[in-house]
Amino acid sequence: MSDKIKHLKINSISALHRLMGLSKPMHPLISLIDMDEVAASSQEGEVHFALNFYGVSLKRNLKGKLKYGQQYYDFDEGVMAMTAPNQVLSVSNSESYTVSGWWLVFHPDFILGYPLAKTIKKYGFFSYAANEALHLSGKEEQMLLDVFKNIKQEYQTSIDPFSQDVMVSQIELLLTYTNRFYNRQFLTRKSANNDLLAKLESTLADYFDSSKVQELGLPSVQYISDKLNVSANYLSDTLRTHTGHTTQQHIHQKLIEEAKERLSTTNLSIGEIAYQLGFEHPQSFSKMFKNKTNYTPIEFRLSFNN
Repeated sequence: MSDKIKHLKINSISALHRLMGLSKPMHPLISLIDMDEVAASSQEGEVHFALNFYGVSLKRNLKGKLKYGQQYYDFDEGVMAMTAPNQVLSVSNSESYTVSGWWLVFHPDFILGYPLAKTIKKYGFFSYAANEALHLSGKEEQMLLDVFKNIKQEYQTSIDPFSQDVMVSQIELLLTYTNRFYNRQFLTRKSANNDLLAKLESTLADYFDSSKVQELGLPSVQYISDKLNVSANYLSDTLRTHTGHTTQQHIHQKLIEEAKERLSTTNLSIGEIAYQLGFEHPQSFSKMFKNKTNYTPIEFRLSFNN
């Protein structure tokens, strides 16, 4: 038996379905998974899953320990949890890991071009800092279940020009309800935020939202580590241990997220976007974007104008 930590990077909804032994998803960018249909898995040691999409789960009968970032999720009473792209879930159990309920997963590209693509970043429950599961009353749980059912009905209906609009609106409703319930919960419960990964997220978000990226260029590993009051080596070693990625890779992931949003929601030229994101030369930006997404910036933008 080996105690070596395993890292699994799951880049697509289809890859997640294959890993869970499910049939091919009905849509490449969104899926609503009935966890009762997923066979129980058994893993020795600790396995880290980095998912390249959003997840909203409404769980029941969890058996096993679920780790989110560097902290174990408080699932003793809670029934709902949320994750954002490239965050890491860890399963640590020598016995079977089982759970029932619903798990909605959707790729960030599914909501690009909609107002939700920007507003989703404001929901605090997608942060590593929110390591408490959401505790729901019976009435609150039923409200969320109704939204899940609406998404399921639309998901299983033949795709037409309105399908995505309907599902995005239901996701937005689901997140609005969730935000209300989380705010209610944390009026009386204090959530400690000493997680290095949460601080990294906040630091990168502040940097890209300010004028620093235009003044100073892309944030360096040294700049980020100084802001977090740790050494560059310690930060990279910690991130690599918990996520399988270096600090530089996290910076690039944030850059691509910002680039996709600007390409899909503005009419700015490729050069203007490159400048906004700290590149002196548009060619350097285009090369990195192509390397990370397999699309040129122009190809990605055109995919939203078809």
